[in-house]
Amino acid sequence: MTTEFLPGFDGAPLAVHRLGQGRPVLLLHGLFSSAEVNWIKYGTARRIAEAGFAAIMPDLRAHGQSAAPHDPAAYPADVLVRDLVALVDGLGLTDFDLCGFSLGARTALKGVAEAGVAPRRLILSGMGLAGIRGWSGRIGFFLDAIARFGTIPREDPAYFAQAFMKSTGTDLVATRLLLESFAQARVDDLSAVTMPTLLLCGTEDDDNGSAEDLAAILPNARYAPMPGTHMTSVTKREFGEGIVSFLSD
Repeated sequence: MTTEFLPGFDGAPLAVHRLGQGRPVLLLHGLFSSAEVNWIKYGTARRIAEAGFAAIMPDLRAHGQSAAPHDPAAYPADVLVRDLVALVDGLGLTDFDLCGFSLGARTALKGVAEAGVAPRRLILSGMGLAGIRGWSGRIGFFLDAIARFGTIPREDPAYFAQAFMKSTGTDLVATRLLLESFAQARVDDLSAVTMPTLLLCGTEDDDNGSAEDLAAILPNARYAPMPGTHMTSVTKREFGEGIVSFLSD
């Protein structure tokens, strides 16, 4: 495993972790998480590397080891998509695959649909149609969890979000600014998403709506179920196996 720091769209240092040699696979983690939690801890990156790929795993802005500025100016609209474009350019990626989980999946899809990011193959996990077309509701839920952080009782639906933020040491100020930056952003035109696309989602994961419905409206996509909820699917061996199978096909 190696780690380097590359500039985001505004020069903010973003941590990029790499494991393996071979065809590059850019992996984008979910909200309140990190490359360590989503890709490394449960062996997914290792499975990808052992299959002959280079797993390239940035920590998104305001997450993990990357910069988490408290200046609102560091969070313009579509900031994560801007960072994605900067990382693809900075890494010199011209022939690569792209995979995202939850917020990472939404960022990957917006990058392809709206910013000209052009992977050979695309994997969207932990994401469904409601997470693309109805994202503002999810943002409101997480902003409320941040506002009530430390006081949310166990019976509250936001309790598990609070627990996850505690476990990952989430920077509440930076993450709030990040969420507010794309509160109104939508993905309307998906016609550019023409590459082979896999919707890899847990059978008990409906946090972002139906992955099957999202696959149905993408030009060249298919749905693949795997075990797990939104929180547990990244811990399953089937997660890495599903990624490798699709990229090796």
